[in-house]
Amino acid sequence: MSKFSEILPTLENADHVQRILLTQADGRSAGLIENKPGSQGSIKVYHHLWKKWGSISVDAARDGLALYAEHGADAEENPGKHPNIDRLFEVIENNQPLSVTIEN
Repeated sequence: MSKFSEILPTLENADHVQRILLTQADGRSAGLIENKPGSQGSIKVYHHLWKKWGSISVDAARDGLALYAEHGADAEENPGKHPNIDRLFEVIENNQPLSVTIEN
């Protein structure tokens, strides 16, 4: 199994992304990921998922959990510690995809 630190460099550069807005189907906000220290890995993962899938669907969320590698297990054992991973679990559990808006 690859580690997150090995997977991250294989994803497309997302330095140009300032923030990612996530929206539920009913228009309510589902979260905001800002490009700042501590969130830059999530910016790359969510940017990759958006480019590949067009939204955060159940399949995209599963793909994202695979990309987060060992951090997925840590998030499962420690709810709230990794909110951007928790969000992917919620998409799968509730079968409620999220729209993605990229702000450069």
